[in-house]
Amino acid sequence: MTSVRLPSLALRSALALALLATGGLVASQRIGAQALEGHNTDAPVDFSADKIELQDREDRVVLTGNVDIRQAGLTLKAARTVVNFTNADRLEVQRITATGGVRVTRRDEVATGDVAVYDFNKRIITMVGNASLKRGSTDTLRGGRFVVDLKTGVSSASGGRVKGTFNVPKSSN
Repeated sequence: MTSVRLPSLALRSALALALLATGGLVASQRIGAQALEGHNTDAPVDFSADKIELQDREDRVVLTGNVDIRQAGLTLKAARTVVNFTNADRLEVQRITATGGVRVTRRDEVATGDVAVYDFNKRIITMVGNASLKRGSTDTLRGGRFVVDLKTGVSSASGGRVKGTFNVPKSSN
């Protein structure tokens, strides 16, 4: 579990709707790549936003407007996020669901999508809808659904036709 400095957020129905809308569980084609390798998923989570709403009874926090969430060099930006947490002895993030121009960055890697869910128990980030991963200046991977396993660094794109561009070494002729 990951501890937070302030309460965290998650949105349960948004992912379900996005998965249904994109056929996210249907993987007609799949391609793997390394992404966000070596991320410290146990690091504290910091956030900022224009507005915060703590929903104690639902064990969640809703952040809206220029949401910026950071964890050990990983940055998630979105228009709105819901952070689900447990509240036993201390607040522990369970899941963050982000919507609206979602962008996850770490070093020279950028993942984008319409909806993103960061599952802290599984250590997986799932991007849905216009999902893509760009590494460096040219390597890209695009699909309807993109999953990054933060434990292994292995990523996969699925949900419709998967497309990509890979950088090729320059010839020395």
